[in-house]
Amino acid sequence: MPATRPSQLLTLQSFGDISRFLREGVADEDSRQLRDSLGALSMQIDEAVRARRTSTDTTEITRRVVALSHCAREHQLFLTGLGSAWHALYEFGAYQRALRDLRNAIADWQQMLERRSTRESASFDHFELLAWRTLGEALLLVDMYEHQSDPLSDLQEAPPRKVSALQRMQAWLRRLRS
Repeated sequence: MPATRPSQLLTLQSFGDISRFLREGVADEDSRQLRDSLGALSMQIDEAVRARRTSTDTTEITRRVVALSHCAREHQLFLTGLGSAWHALYEFGAYQRALRDLRNAIADWQQMLERRSTRESASFDHFELLAWRTLGEALLLVDMYEHQSDPLSDLQEAPPRKVSALQRMQAWLRRLRS
């Protein structure tokens, strides 16, 4: 699988773009399943955000947020079943923390909607910020996992070759002659 180029990541400007990106090339079955789960989460985020921006129907927005909450919970449960190669990555822990923060923000936003609170707007803004952060962490996690499992990754450098004393002496003699 070709490595993701930074220019590809710069074109991800909506939650829907992230979902489409996640459906592209996959390294292995675990990666495919995580991408599918993340794609579903991203689509639920996109639908909730779109409903909030285009509708004044609090009931409809709340319905979308409840669906998003269920999806985020299912996604978090899915993460616990991933193999040890995922759990060993530093990025996995960072992603789990970001997802937990996002779930808390979703719950807070839902509560503000149900109460019809004047703080709903601030709660939505906080949720949206955490949604971007969480999906960014997710993309980093997927990228790190896929590069770790690809021995020919361009991110991995070959270990430095050890130069023997004889090779150092030969190089030194060549420099003297030139």
